[in-house]
Amino acid sequence: MLRSDAHLVPPPGPVRAVSGYRGPAANLCFKDVKATRHLRFAALDLIPVRPIPRTKLFANLCPLLGRTGPRFEGGLGIYCAARFHTDTAGYRRRGGDYRAASSPCGAARRSPAILLRRSSASVRGAAFRGAPRAAPFHQGLSRMSLRNIAIIAHVDHGKTTLVDQLFRQSGTFRDNQRVEERAMDSNDLEKERGITILAKCTSVEWGEGESATRINIVDTPGHADFGGEVERILSMVDGVILLVDAAEGPMPQTKFVTGKALALGLKPIVVVNKIDRSDARAAEVLDEVFELFLTLEANDEQLDFPILYASGRGGYASPDPEAREGTLEPLFQTIVNHVPAPGLDEDGPFTFLATLLDRDNFIGRILTGRIQSGTVKVNQPIHALDADGKVIEAGRASKLLAFRGLDRVPVEEARAGDIVAIAGLTNATVANTIADTSVTTPIAAQPIDPPTLSMRFAVNDSPMAGREGSKVTSRMIRDRLLREAETNVAIRVTESADKDSFEVAGRGELQLGVLIETMRREGFELGISRPRVLYQTDENGQRTEPYETVVIDVDDEHSGTVVEKMQIRKAELTDMRPSGGGKTRITFSGPSRGLIGYHGEFLSDTRGTGIMNRLFEKYGPYKGAIEGRKNGVLISNGAGEAVAYALGPLEERGILFVSPGEALYEGMIIGENAKPEDLEVNPMKSKQLTNFRSTGKDDAIRLTPPRRMTLEQAIAYIDEDEMVEVTPANIRLRKAILDPHERKKASRKKEAA
Repeated sequence: MLRSDAHLVPPPGPVRAVSGYRGPAANLCFKDVKATRHLRFAALDLIPVRPIPRTKLFANLCPLLGRTGPRFEGGLGIYCAARFHTDTAGYRRRGGDYRAASSPCGAARRSPAILLRRSSASVRGAAFRGAPRAAPFHQGLSRMSLRNIAIIAHVDHGKTTLVDQLFRQSGTFRDNQRVEERAMDSNDLEKERGITILAKCTSVEWGEGESATRINIVDTPGHADFGGEVERILSMVDGVILLVDAAEGPMPQTKFVTGKALALGLKPIVVVNKIDRSDARAAEVLDEVFELFLTLEANDEQLDFPILYASGRGGYASPDPEAREGTLEPLFQTIVNHVPAPGLDEDGPFTFLATLLDRDNFIGRILTGRIQSGTVKVNQPIHALDADGKVIEAGRASKLLAFRGLDRVPVEEARAGDIVAIAGLTNATVANTIADTSVTTPIAAQPIDPPTLSMRFAVNDSPMAGREGSKVTSRMIRDRLLREAETNVAIRVTESADKDSFEVAGRGELQLGVLIETMRREGFELGISRPRVLYQTDENGQRTEPYETVVIDVDDEHSGTVVEKMQIRKAELTDMRPSGGGKTRITFSGPSRGLIGYHGEFLSDTRGTGIMNRLFEKYGPYKGAIEGRKNGVLISNGAGEAVAYALGPLEERGILFVSPGEALYEGMIIGENAKPEDLEVNPMKSKQLTNFRSTGKDDAIRLTPPRRMTLEQAIAYIDEDEMVEVTPANIRLRKAILDPHERKKASRKKEAA
């Protein structure tokens, strides 16, 4: 075997340059091959014995030597940095081929190696042949030790930032590579909001030589509304990293996802993150985590969890809570030692549970999951089974994609335990079993908690419909919602009898708000109703409604106001304790119905300093009528453009939502009334023109800037008889019934009923 630092002697015969080069024959001396520690680049000195036109040599070598290209130095010498996407620290001979051997550090890339072709020459008696090609999957990857792990935590506790550091310290990124912060948050909405919305798979390598280990990592959302993403990916992993903020401690979402992981028997690793915070309280947080595990009825093996203290932003982890520097090597070592290998049957028939669904414009539907048994190869015949064992469709695995850092790389073969993406089927979806054609028994999928909230998505029927969006018909809306329900198992879509609206049920306002915002950016126009909870009936025939656990952190001076407002909304106080720094942590249990629309009022009551976290708790007894919005609204009584002259006097009536020059229509909400009842006004009234002038009548009108609502704020603000008009350009509030006479008739019927 040749070492990476070997000096190759000149070949005795002519070499036809490099594979792919069709220029003049030349004797080439491969003087030195140098490999860096992570084998990202190899340096070759190519010294042609006979002159070759530089431009032709450059053009023919570029495709082979990578995007870097050669740099000419001096007379006949040429120096080039050729990027090696290989598994290798050296070369291993297999039947005349020098192929990639295992990487000693596990950090090298796995795509085409640069191989050399000879005509009749030999180097140290060994022939070189071949062309750029991908090393087979089983020759490098599956031979490695494998670990599958998920990172779970509450929102903003540092999951994605920690994954960034795992990338950097495992050699996934070059030292000089420019990488965005929170690289796993690739969705535009994720970058804007600073939260993880979709679960994503990635992988890193750690270790050297025979001890090299591939670690497949699943980054999960931290917000409770996206809990469905967490529930379904837990079946792909064998362990979890529970990340807990050193100051905040276990939060509602921490309890939810940890309970799901412990119920599946997964072994946790507890990482107390942000240990460098000035208000960190690591010892107390660790006690709270242990109490949480006891509450969730963890077994003895799960209670014997390893503990690390880390700073994701600082890039270090240590068993010592006083450590403030270092690397993440203790975390890598803990994962390898504590998380078990998949231990699945590689010799059985191929079975695969689809967990995530994606689409590609070129290869079609892509299903991601973990191979439960057997081996799959490209173009192997497969079929899809539903939960009852019925064959949905049959086909071939046209593509196999493995995860390499942030990329999905084509491979030829994958084995049991590997997390891969499969293309080639057109109807299979999440929770289906993809298997060899001989398999008839499906894999049991994990049940998903049902949705608790619904909204009505309707065709936009306002006077401005079709002016700003390109997708306005019910058929387009229906197709888009059904596609979303197919990929997002926590969402359910029901079509109404009139075919013009759809009932969309989900986990919470944020989840449905993200769906609406995504559709708005795609060019859809929609009419959205106020969220409503989904009721159930218990065994005694009594109506039940969803309850939520609400954890609120507020300054001590605002705690009384918060408790009073929550009691008005039928919530019960279950815990209240000081959390340090002049703050109090208050825990409530209350109906979800009472919490809709409260968040904006909560921020006003706490001067923007309060933090509220909500989590579905249970279905409990119906609590009766709950007081809604106290203020009425200002409604436009005609169509036209808003005029500053008319808006000036209306400011005395309440808070305006529009500015001068905006297009209005009859029934559109233009502001909030200071009194409880709704008020129809004329915001288009202009000043009467006369021939008389007098001092003081033509003073400039100074208007307060209008209140602009985000999509979530608008959805939470509206009442039962109102809607949000969503277009790519604007978000408007309106009455569901635009005509004032019809609106009064409907109101009288409701009162009579």
